[in-house]
Amino acid sequence: MIRRALWQGLVAGTAGGVVMTLGEKVEQAVTGRPDSHVPARVLQRLTGMRERPGTQPLPVNWAMHFGQAAVLGVLRSVMAQAGLRGPVASAKFTVVRLTNDQILENATGVGAPPQTWPRKELVVDVLHKAVYAFVTGAVADALAARNGPGPGQRHAALRRGRRADVGPLPRKDAYTR
Repeated sequence: MIRRALWQGLVAGTAGGVVMTLGEKVEQAVTGRPDSHVPARVLQRLTGMRERPGTQPLPVNWAMHFGQAAVLGVLRSVMAQAGLRGPVASAKFTVVRLTNDQILENATGVGAPPQTWPRKELVVDVLHKAVYAFVTGAVADALAARNGPGPGQRHAALRRGRRADVGPLPRKDAYTR
């Protein structure tokens, strides 16, 4: 399951990153909002790269932007493999994506807590991260579905709802497929 989640997650996360970026470019064309150089600054701080003022090198910005999208896609793929699929799982993953950004940005001193941001900026960020999460989720779910239901889905199929009288799946049925 983990091997599948790895390659499928990298594919799903990259797809989500591409669609999010396209959406950002459309939004920026409409609103006039400038490019963010936060991803590059975070990567520079995390790796000890030389920092520079002003506009950051596009390859460094995109390395962090798309690298983070791809790597986080692995987590969404693990969710899908386990049976956590669909819009509710993608909504949960939106929070994970936002949290990941905030941990990295705040821990490196590049960003500030979202509650200090102008509301308009916060809404735009949440919207773009939700696009990423739902596209990543749709791709991860579709790839995972090729292997049938995940262990959680198979367990839920035993009886609807969460029930004390339904024990776990047998170990041999939980991780295979």
